[in-house]
Amino acid sequence: TTGDVHVIAKAIGIVARAHGMTELSKETGIKRQQLYRALGPDGNPTLETMLKVLPALGLRMRIEAAA
Repeated sequence: TTGDVHVIAKAIGIVARAHGMTELSKETGIKRQQLYRALGPDGNPTLETMLKVLPALGLRMRIEAAA
């Protein structure tokens, strides 16, 4: 796995575009342009954005203790 935020944002952006950005915008209350910017190849989404976007896409983030 990679810790590169841009790779992660881009991957979530691909899922978001497949879901439909207009629908995602309605579900999250985040403007479409903001979503495209945050979830694009150079995106750097905030934690607040991710906590809205991931559940709307049927995804979740998991944090666990390092080994």
